[in-house]
Amino acid sequence: MSSNQKLEDNLRAAILAEPDAVLDDTDLMRALVSANEQARGDNIIDLRGIAMQRLEDRLDRLEDTHRSVIAAAYENLAGTNQVHRAILRLLEPVEFEDFLRVLGNDVAEILRVEQITLVLETTAMRQDPAVDKLGGVLTIAEPGFVDGYLAQDRTGAPREITLREVARPTPRIYGEKAANLRSEACLKLDFGPGRLPGMIVMGAKDPKHFSPQLGTDLLSFFAGVFERSMRHWLS
Repeated sequence: MSSNQKLEDNLRAAILAEPDAVLDDTDLMRALVSANEQARGDNIIDLRGIAMQRLEDRLDRLEDTHRSVIAAAYENLAGTNQVHRAILRLLEPVEFEDFLRVLGNDVAEILRVEQITLVLETTAMRQDPAVDKLGGVLTIAEPGFVDGYLAQDRTGAPREITLREVARPTPRIYGEKAANLRSEACLKLDFGPGRLPGMIVMGAKDPKHFSPQLGTDLLSFFAGVFERSMRHWLS
């Protein structure tokens, strides 16, 4: 080091005392490697340096993947907690009208959606005045409506859970809120033998809130609990 500027005695002593601290400092090691490459000149290829760079790149990608996995796990846990809270709230009412009001208000708030509508198929299409007092949470429809609604823009048998963007939400489902909604989740309901099917429709303002790429396990669980509750009310 006679031809170079010497390190301060205290800095040199600190490095000698804890060399692992230098090795664990990514920025410091990168600076040392860069200084070493400059000292050798441009005509020398350092295969070890290239290997280190590739290892660093792989480590960066691994850390990014690790963060993504943690974020996905946290999001899934948060979604699970939301659905559990919604189900517990839904099981509290002892009157059917309160049950529907909780669905349209409390459950919608817990699940962070703008509108939840329960669609029930019936052969008696006469509008009951009591339905109008529920704030749009219940809609009655003719037989075949549910399958027809689920089959929009796709072929094949209707899925039990359908997630999609909606360009023009129907006011028949969403009422006055239809104009503000851009995605929906449709949960087909089976109320048992001899009964017409039903459907829960959840509407959100964010077009990606119910993206088709999202998982449907939690919504399937919610639909299963809701079906069993409705069978109790219908009986």
